[in-house]
Amino acid sequence: MANQHVYIHEFIDIIGHNRARYMQHMTANWCPVAREERNQLCFGVWATVGATGRWPEVVNLWEISDWDGLAADFEHELVGSGAQDRSLVEWWAAAASLRRGGIDRIVVPEPWSPSIDEHNAAGTRGAVYAHEVVTTPLGEVQRYLDALHDTGIGAHAEQGLVPVGAFHTAMRARDEAIVIWAIPDWSTWAAFERTWDDDRHRWPWRGTVQGLEARTERTLLVDAPLSPLRTGRQPQVEDRRPLDEF
Repeated sequence: MANQHVYIHEFIDIIGHNRARYMQHMTANWCPVAREERNQLCFGVWATVGATGRWPEVVNLWEISDWDGLAADFEHELVGSGAQDRSLVEWWAAAASLRRGGIDRIVVPEPWSPSIDEHNAAGTRGAVYAHEVVTTPLGEVQRYLDALHDTGIGAHAEQGLVPVGAFHTAMRARDEAIVIWAIPDWSTWAAFERTWDDDRHRWPWRGTVQGLEARTERTLLVDAPLSPLRTGRQPQVEDRRPLDEF
């Protein structure tokens, strides 16, 4: 079935050595609340591999039913003192000592991009994930995503990569895509990067990307312990533990 959800994509800046605490606080302490009060599912929580991007950093991806569901989510949240509902105020109070801020995007999936329930049913897993922010000329992101569907998925499959999600960023000039790939092991990642970087025998997909005048910024991610792509389920209240254990 075509994916009609809407997603919130977040880059979170972590303070000091608090990444493990933040990921636990996000998954066990917030995800059950978000699911119950906002009908919001956790798609993924990942730690950025610091040598490939900003550090320390966490990436979150939330799945919402559709645009009306997102509007209801915002309506629920933006009430009360400080434009936060009570549950968020309580969670935020603990999170404030773990993170300094971040950058969020609203992203819209391609129809063929699987939901988290579909991934969990299929058993999608990655020892590591490639996270790509792709910038295209203004208004041209759909050309890139169409090419990704028509030839890119097969090209990546030949390298051992499985598509996790493909999205365009909303509320801007249709010039940015977010693409996430699951990679089964580190040796597969190394072989993939060698293929991408080989100018002597240029990989056809890299040529396609360059022909579309698209720029790819790729970082690596690893699952949080309670991320649904690792556990095969949504985080539960029973997963909660004192943060000072982390």
